[in-house]
Amino acid sequence: MALSSSPTVSCKVVLASAIAKALLVEVTADLQKLHRIPRLHGYLANKDPAARMYADWTAKTTREHGFEFTLHEVDREDLEDQVRVANTDGDVDGIIVYYPVFDTRRDQTIQWTVSMFKDVEGLSPQLISNMYQNIRYLDSPNNTQKSILPCTPLAIIKILEYLHMYNPILDYGRRLHGRRITVINRSEVVGRPLAALLANDGAEVYSVDVTGVQEFSRGSGLTKQKHEVREMEGWGLEQCLSISDVVISGVPGDKYKVPTHLIREGAVCINFSSEKNFTPDVKERASIYVPAIGKVTIVILLRNLLRLASNRPENDILP
Repeated sequence: MALSSSPTVSCKVVLASAIAKALLVEVTADLQKLHRIPRLHGYLANKDPAARMYADWTAKTTREHGFEFTLHEVDREDLEDQVRVANTDGDVDGIIVYYPVFDTRRDQTIQWTVSMFKDVEGLSPQLISNMYQNIRYLDSPNNTQKSILPCTPLAIIKILEYLHMYNPILDYGRRLHGRRITVINRSEVVGRPLAALLANDGAEVYSVDVTGVQEFSRGSGLTKQKHEVREMEGWGLEQCLSISDVVISGVPGDKYKVPTHLIREGAVCINFSSEKNFTPDVKERASIYVPAIGKVTIVILLRNLLRLASNRPENDILP
């Protein structure tokens, strides 16, 4: 009589470090085409340990990869004036502010103060509007200067490209056509922008939050120029996960876990929360699991900085 055996787990765990390494090759090649080193200035106006850690991490990574970084530690009441000075300083290519500053709506005022031509995080109003409206360039109709996208949503896009979720045979802007993706978390910082970006690239996206489920899509046959949103009455995770090729979760709490038994077998699962939203048994259902994305996000920051520097009219780019 044959002995019984447990099923073989075939899930591939892909680490952010491997993806970041591949993206750095592109960043390094583009950096060599510039005649000078791009300069990033950071502004720290709080005592938040996480903000300090991010500032230190930014400094280490930018300098390691051939960029210049200057950190300004300022009083929060002086921050807006400092940012305005940096906006007009020819020696500054990119600006990053470490939040929270006031941890109120005043932080949004700071975001609006940063010039969109130096906003390495892609948070200024025109850049956010471009993202939602599916406007991809700053200089239409020439289309040589790409609009800057927020770092974390763009990092997830690049992860999906690395995992071959995008179909390169299809036209640019349609390469997720046919994909169904669930995004758990509809925050204004990551979740909603990510759902919009994925839908603008052709996916059918189910955006899940405590308030319910919304579908982001460009309509049947991608007939819309930009995504539209509709409420999915009566839908929950059970309906979304069972039909999704990709599950992306970023709930910022240690108690929340994606119910593994609802995940479609063979799905790609990505965690962008600082907490683990997936339990270890996700490997029994998923074909690919990405447990964290932080190292990719910082490379996207460098990529955005390089783009800002390249967009400056006084730059001469080598052929």
